[in-house]
Amino acid sequence: MQEIKINKKTAGGRCDKAVMKYLDKAGAGFIYKMLRKKNIVLNDHRAKGDEILNDGDVIKLYLADDTISKFRTGISVVTDTGAVKNDLCSEFVKMIVFEDDNIIAFNKPAGVLSQKSSPGDISVNDMLVSYLGRTDLFTPGISNRLDRNTSGLMLAGKNPMSVRLLNEAIKNRNLRKYYICATVGKMPLTADIDGYLIKDDRKNTVSVCSTVPAGLSVKEKPAYIKTSCRLLDSNDRISLAEIDLITGRPHQIRAHLASEGHPIIGDPKYGKKEINRIYAEKYGISCQLLHSFRVCFEGMHGELAYLNNTEIKAPLPLNMKKMIKGEGLCLPGLQED
Repeated sequence: MQEIKINKKTAGGRCDKAVMKYLDKAGAGFIYKMLRKKNIVLNDHRAKGDEILNDGDVIKLYLADDTISKFRTGISVVTDTGAVKNDLCSEFVKMIVFEDDNIIAFNKPAGVLSQKSSPGDISVNDMLVSYLGRTDLFTPGISNRLDRNTSGLMLAGKNPMSVRLLNEAIKNRNLRKYYICATVGKMPLTADIDGYLIKDDRKNTVSVCSTVPAGLSVKEKPAYIKTSCRLLDSNDRISLAEIDLITGRPHQIRAHLASEGHPIIGDPKYGKKEINRIYAEKYGISCQLLHSFRVCFEGMHGELAYLNNTEIKAPLPLNMKKMIKGEGLCLPGLQED
């Protein structure tokens, strides 16, 4: 028999998730079978798995030692050490724009992956883990993702409770994420646009249509999308707009604006090559000018309710500020660090 003792740093998550983290090589089926058979109990009582853990709780594993060893990698301390860890931490510290005991917000640069796409990649998720560390029961992880070449705010919880509540808030839109982008042409003052997004896995692109095409299988059925746009400034050639992502789908903002005739400047997949070339030569723009600018906490509950009415902002990237100035556009208060 082994015990998993819960403390303040590991409280707030679900019982089943904690066991899965501890027995990280075991499948979910095995974990739930052991719960049903009472081989895994919480505070000496039968556990279903969905219980929220509190400081002082004890999970007991009535399993043979060799069974536990078989299903356990055994991460007990931070695994990144030496120069690699120091480099990752120092880079991550530069990105942090807000941090308290529960959450951390950071400004991801364009060109950096949110999560690994292959084993050799370095992502902001790796930097986060190196900065915060990981234990048997908790590995930090990002709560929202951005495309590699989209910059801006990302959020992460610093303990299981915060991760759970942040993920719920994002799913239920209890926090609002706003983007700033530079697009081709003059956009309307305000616009709520919707449609249906069809994904092409082979090309890693999406397309947008106003209605659901006929003859699609259930697997191919497109996702409904809605994007809210507010014009901030324009010189008729370029528009700067704030985007409220009502639904969150891969490439949604980029593809949706392109389908409306306002592709984002610098976007290699959905933009206009000739216009991208002009602004690359003029301002050194090498990726889409799309930036996750601010997050507003509006409907948080439980231990994160104190964040309500809090707004976190991420400074605009230098290439976007350079273009704003060069094009004579005005965004009071937005381009200051």
